[in-house]
Amino acid sequence: MRYIIVGTGAVGGAIGGRLAEAGHQVVLVARGAQYTALRENGLSLTTPDGTRVHRLPVADGPAALELEADDVLVFAVKTQDAVAALEDWSVRPVAGGGTAGERLPVICAQNGVEGERLALRRFRRVYGCCVYLPASFVEPGRVVAGGAPLTGILHLGRYPSGVDGTVDAIAADWEKAKLEAPVVPDVMRWKYAKLLSNLANAIEAATGVLDSPEAFALFDRARAEGRAVLAASGIETVGSEEQDAARGGRIRFDPFDGSERSGGSSWQSLSRGTGTIEADYLNGEIVLLGRLHGVPTPVNEVLRRTANAFARERRAPGSMTPAELTALADAAS
Repeated sequence: MRYIIVGTGAVGGAIGGRLAEAGHQVVLVARGAQYTALRENGLSLTTPDGTRVHRLPVADGPAALELEADDVLVFAVKTQDAVAALEDWSVRPVAGGGTAGERLPVICAQNGVEGERLALRRFRRVYGCCVYLPASFVEPGRVVAGGAPLTGILHLGRYPSGVDGTVDAIAADWEKAKLEAPVVPDVMRWKYAKLLSNLANAIEAATGVLDSPEAFALFDRARAEGRAVLAASGIETVGSEEQDAARGGRIRFDPFDGSERSGGSSWQSLSRGTGTIEADYLNGEIVLLGRLHGVPTPVNEVLRRTANAFARERRAPGSMTPAELTALADAAS
């Protein structure tokens, strides 16, 4: 199989680089400065093993590739960018007949739970991927993935549920690339559990890496709203014991080069000044479900709104204090 990584940022770069190291065919898809850097200088992937530069085929969109029947599309774009990308890729012809939407598998390696629904509107074969992979991308062409001894743990399964031979084959490839890939029939239970942890992303983006009692207290309030909403919606998540059993001791996130830990995906979006952020599909997912099921979610609404304002105004990450953000949440509650 050839893996086409649509969105070569932190997660896409780490997955693509590790798969290439393991001998798999990989094509990187990017745009703007990232596309230029990858095309001219290759993908620099720094892990605890060292830094390797991968000079791989690079495309700036689906029109630049001839799709084959054995291709696998790995969507690692942020959810707010997914609709346009899914539409562009789904209509592309595949050698031997048919379109990508009709024939090719698409893996949604994204935070949140909306990507799979968006994909299923356009692709027949959709697979969820619960991303547990510490990586950063703040400089074009360079990705740092600090997980050890594994680079990531990526639960895989068909969407909305089930498993098949395709996902088993993908998992076998990924297992050879320091990417543990448990195949589960209920992948969305894992993704909803990850959603609850990602409710901290907006706090981190606005106030910096969580390291104060005030920031953790605000996260606890956001997560409590999330749990209440999921319960009202009848949505099950994987519990902490099951998560610990699957991940405990298999991956460490400590920086390996002596640097301070950088922020997560939302923090990185602000650092790059992209003008967008994924809060509508993280905190905003809780707000949406709360409105559908009559559960108040004032804290998550404040976090969603604040993160979007930071992105829109291109404010620096961490430029608000936890006390200031908590005050906004208190006023809305």
